[in-house]
Amino acid sequence: MVALSTASHFPSTHHPNRILKPLKPLKPIVRIPPRMACGVSLQQLHHHSDHPFVPEVEKAVDSLYTEFRAVDNLVAMNTARVLKAFQNARVGSHHFGGSTGYGHEEPGGREALDQVFAEIFGAESAIVRAQFFSGTHAITCALFAFLRPGDELLAVAGAPYDTLEEVVGIRESHGMGSLKDFGIDYREVPLTADGSLNLGALKIAVKPKTKCALIQRSCGYSWRHSLSVDEIGKAIQMIKMQNPNCLVMVDNCYGEFVENIEPPMVGADLIAGSLIKNPGGTIAPCGGYVAGKKKWVEAAAARLSAPGLGVDCGSTPGDIMRTFFQGLYLSPQMVGEAVKGSFLIAEVMTAKGYKVQPLSRVPRHDTVQAVQLGSRELLLAFCEAVQRSSPVGSFTRPVAGATPGYASEVIFADGTFVDGSTSELSCDGPLRDPFCVFCQGGTHWTQWGLVLGEVLKFL
Repeated sequence: MVALSTASHFPSTHHPNRILKPLKPLKPIVRIPPRMACGVSLQQLHHHSDHPFVPEVEKAVDSLYTEFRAVDNLVAMNTARVLKAFQNARVGSHHFGGSTGYGHEEPGGREALDQVFAEIFGAESAIVRAQFFSGTHAITCALFAFLRPGDELLAVAGAPYDTLEEVVGIRESHGMGSLKDFGIDYREVPLTADGSLNLGALKIAVKPKTKCALIQRSCGYSWRHSLSVDEIGKAIQMIKMQNPNCLVMVDNCYGEFVENIEPPMVGADLIAGSLIKNPGGTIAPCGGYVAGKKKWVEAAAARLSAPGLGVDCGSTPGDIMRTFFQGLYLSPQMVGEAVKGSFLIAEVMTAKGYKVQPLSRVPRHDTVQAVQLGSRELLLAFCEAVQRSSPVGSFTRPVAGATPGYASEVIFADGTFVDGSTSELSCDGPLRDPFCVFCQGGTHWTQWGLVLGEVLKFL
């Protein structure tokens, strides 16, 4: 603490002939905390105040300068793309109003938001709605837009995410209306031994009756690397060469803004995802989107609403429309922070001897960082540490259990402001061998820096 000078320390300006002498510098007054007497030096105190992370995390942060700088460049490119789309759509505050009932008197925000999404993702059209209550819901509408009885669905990147198993009919849906219930066949192209796309098998996999090829961009709960947009583009070319009429649907969850291009730019007919993941920027309270070719977006909209209604109906009450626009604008920055967090998790956990996917310091293609923990106890402990470090519900303890849509017991840790938001800091994992935890999101990478300090306590 430094004492402040008062007016009496300075010469008066009423005596112009007076010779002024330089003032002696004041000595700083330092208040020493009581615990200094216990042997804590000023140097130690200064070090403690400057470094909020444990030494292992500090070391990792120092080593990741190049990777973090590359993420900053990515954020700048994607922010420029988003800003241009907002300006081209002439987004104004009048677009933020909600609508009730049928939504016929909607003030134009719905149309403007669809236009912005379409431009950002390089698509002809898009539908962005609060009525999509999950990524699985949006993906399902897209699949039902494409497929009819007698058609075949081909999963290109191994088995789809757990919550799609009942949609497809891989797992019994008990007559609730899976694709299988409607007479739609299903096959999948298994991944290679190292978890990569099996391009050799894909070259001969598409048949004349294959109406839709499903590509899951993110790893889901599989121990594989997530797909780059370039890899997706190569797969699409291979699919179309075998059957030009085969439509390509990309599950884009967790992948938005992790690169500077999106799947429609490399030939995807439709993509779908959730607003409480990347494109909601951590503040969208609900919703999802489908984007791609105009004809198929309208068909997906008909599955969401009804044939003949499509994109023209649907209320958006309250202040939700504003959060959709604002969340979308913020999303490149939020995704950048999540990607930095994934680098940090991989670096720290690799140093501790754990297997990670993706590997430390390799380019990212989604916001998911998987860590193979090897035991039920460590998976539970990891998730408990994340929950303790969360801003919401830190006093609770996550418990593994049955969850709708999942075949195995799953544990979730998500002390988030929006229920289930994986764009905010969260992690989860199925209770099955090899007991991997899948970490997502984070409004700022420093959140993961603090969480990892808590995680390392039990490691």
